[in-house]
Amino acid sequence: MKNPTARAKKRVSDFVSPDNILDSRGPENPEVRGMAYDSREVEEDFLFFALPGVHTDGHSYIPRAIEMGARVIVHSSPLDSYDPEICYLRVENSRTSMSSMAAAFYEHPSRQMIVAGVTGTDGKSSTVSYLRQLIAAAGFRCGFLSTVEFHNGEELSKNAFRQSTPEPPEVHRLLREMADRGCDYAVVEATSHGLSPRNNRLGDVDFNLGILTNISHEHLEFHGTMEQYVKDKSRLMASLSESHSVGPTAVLPAAEHYLPRFVEAAEGSRVVLYGSNTPEADYRAADIHEDEEGIRFSLHHQGESRPCFLRLQGFFNVDNALAALIAAGEMLKKPLEELIPLLPGLQAVRGRMQAVRRGQPFTALVDYAHSPGAFEKLLPLLRERCRGRLIALFGSAGERDREKRAIQGRIASHYCDMVFLCDEDPRGEDPVSILEEIAAGCEGKTPGGEPLPHSRPPGGDIQGLYHGEVRGPPGLPWQGSRRFHYLCRWSPPLGRRTGPDRCPRRFGL
Repeated sequence: MKNPTARAKKRVSDFVSPDNILDSRGPENPEVRGMAYDSREVEEDFLFFALPGVHTDGHSYIPRAIEMGARVIVHSSPLDSYDPEICYLRVENSRTSMSSMAAAFYEHPSRQMIVAGVTGTDGKSSTVSYLRQLIAAAGFRCGFLSTVEFHNGEELSKNAFRQSTPEPPEVHRLLREMADRGCDYAVVEATSHGLSPRNNRLGDVDFNLGILTNISHEHLEFHGTMEQYVKDKSRLMASLSESHSVGPTAVLPAAEHYLPRFVEAAEGSRVVLYGSNTPEADYRAADIHEDEEGIRFSLHHQGESRPCFLRLQGFFNVDNALAALIAAGEMLKKPLEELIPLLPGLQAVRGRMQAVRRGQPFTALVDYAHSPGAFEKLLPLLRERCRGRLIALFGSAGERDREKRAIQGRIASHYCDMVFLCDEDPRGEDPVSILEEIAAGCEGKTPGGEPLPHSRPPGGDIQGLYHGEVRGPPGLPWQGSRRFHYLCRWSPPLGRRTGPDRCPRRFGL
């Protein structure tokens, strides 16, 4: 299969600054037509980045990359041997150097569009999608990159990477596709990993507008402290630049605890505050009412009030949609009264409060909530609506923030009648240990027995829970199977019920 990063050949001098090269060997200034950091993706006349990793070191795969056709090797560690027919470029850090090289190789596509970045702990993918939908509904071509999907202005594709923010070659290749397809606007989900200078995935994307959704406990396994987490998030606002038609603009939540840090980072940019029932917000949503049809609220700005309607569920979507609405107005230079009629057309992102309907006599919802902050928003809402028992099924990703696990267990056990814990990509960690860390926070819940076996349901997609495994319908972000390891006995939350009511080991939908 042809590597999508391949393009017309370029000389190395066209996209590599000599200031970044510590040492070079082999042929001078060869031509390359693509770049890769995975040796399996290398093709003839490619550049290969040898990246140090958590579990393996890309320098070990240099011989394989050359065998696959690499003509240029970018590396940071001295090598034992050098092929005289290969160009070797030694840099201080091959990972962080990848950004500037990828941006230049794809001819800085972000400079040809008005680009918005969306950062925050929760709500990023939804806000990215809503902003893109509003721009498209207003009649303009817009692409986006998010945890769930990519859109190049013409086609929608699944994000198949194990990263919400891909590595720079993918980021700039996708932005180039957008620019080549006539997109004047792009929206990028900007994660803390992507913004961190340690990874530098977004360091050479020219952002003109930045949106912050919120900040809560997340990814401390990488950032170490909340202080560093906030600092890395705020880099988006510090990086804002002026485009040919939009001045640097930061759209920030007025009620955010860390707001002063983001305002400080956005020095020199226009700052716009938004929020629900927040008096100090420039744009304030009030009189919020939700029913089966959706959410109605009034939007207050400069002494005027306008009615708004969303065909979405969940009060938290008001802030997500409001941030997207403000950003669309800033990017398109259109008054909000022209964009408010487009709000009812917004569609939820797949896997966000998505109902699974297979004729079962109860409600089943899939939501991406994976942080304590998201749990605190989602579960009280569902608890209020639920007329029977509320059952939560979730896990926690391996090699990610461990501190949040017990917190999520505590929140889930507080609002839910039963808690089911299952795998969520344990990576290199012991799956049962992850689940035990979550279970340690499950107050008032008693373990329901030994972990279930890893049996596979017979044939086809199973609509729900069956023999220790859950399978999602095609198209959901978690399509495929996940295994149960742990069950918790039901105990009544908040004094609502009495009696043991032990949950079964296995049950079907």
